Amino acid sequence: MKLRRGALRAALALVLLPLLTPAGAVEPISLGLAIAGAAASALTGFISYPRLYCYFRECCLHRHDPRAAAALQQDLDKKLFGQHLVSKVVVKAVRGFLNNTNAKKPLALSLHGWTGTGKNFVSKIVAESIYKRGLQSKYVHQFVATLHFPHAHSINLYKDQLQSWIRGNVSICPRSLFIFDEMDKMHAGLIDSIKPFLDYYELLDGVSYRQAIFIFLSNAGAEKITEVALDFWRNGRTREDIQLTDIQNALSVSVFNNKNSGFWHSTLIDRNLIDYFIPFLPLEYRHVKMCVRVEIESRGYTVDEDIVSRIADEMTYFPREERIYSDKGCKTVDAKLDYYYD
Repeated sequence: MKLRRGALRAALALVLLPLLTPAGAVEPISLGLAIAGAAASALTGFISYPRLYCYFRECCLHRHDPRAAAALQQDLDKKLFGQHLVSKVVVKAVRGFLNNTNAKKPLALSLHGWTGTGKNFVSKIVAESIYKRGLQSKYVHQFVATLHFPHAHSINLYKDQLQSWIRGNVSICPRSLFIFDEMDKMHAGLIDSIKPFLDYYELLDGVSYRQAIFIFLSNAGAEKITEVALDFWRNGRTREDIQLTDIQNALSVSVFNNKNSGFWHSTLIDRNLIDYFIPFLPLEYRHVKMCVRVEIESRGYTVDEDIVSRIADEMTYFPREERIYSDKGCKTVDAKLDYYYD
């Protein structure tokens, strides 16, 4: 009886918590659901307070779910096309980091390639593998350069705001995920403001950033990636023959020296704080067709190969002579399907 009463008291405390806490601190939960949960806890005696609490609202991830890496691998294998390097590196990097109980620094991944090759898609899958709500999780934070940092004259203000935002969110949840999109459009020097958070410090003002994950998305370096891919193609080798060692160093140098990149002469690169520069290869005709098939199926239609070929044929390809790679990847597939399925 004591156990049941203790569980009931804990559950009731959880119900009352949102009512006793200032509005901005705790998100409200359904009173009916909370009471039902409290009753269940009291009856069974073995639903602990933390587990019950996290049942009703999202909690910061403190323990790694061993199924996350398998789900990440499965999603990438099923939904990402033509990116063997991405699938291999991202899974190993994320799995190894989440399994490491004594990481020396946060995980920093920089994804590079032409538009439509899957960079945003992969960051979404990574977020979903860590938190059930994925990009909608309150522990996943997205920054878009042209939206959040539009004015060059405000760069010092942006630096202060960015540091405060990261410091505040990691203080709440050490396993926070930060995604920076359009790094190629970010003002040079701005991203260096987060350098202390990516470095090998155990604590900064009493806060540890070693469990956080930073993902950067950029079109910068796409030319170098295409150059390597074309060299392999012209030498009769397949894209699957390309290894990370064939491209990663050249990619990081290319991004570092690109004046139109937010990473231009960045200390994050100079101090080797980016763990992996991950190349997204340009997509070929066959990959575009794969994207079309998946999108058709996702809409609940039977795949019509005639429509698949039509949409793939409507894409433009480069280089002009060889016409090997789609210049928009799979980015416009969804819009083109609207023409055939209204």
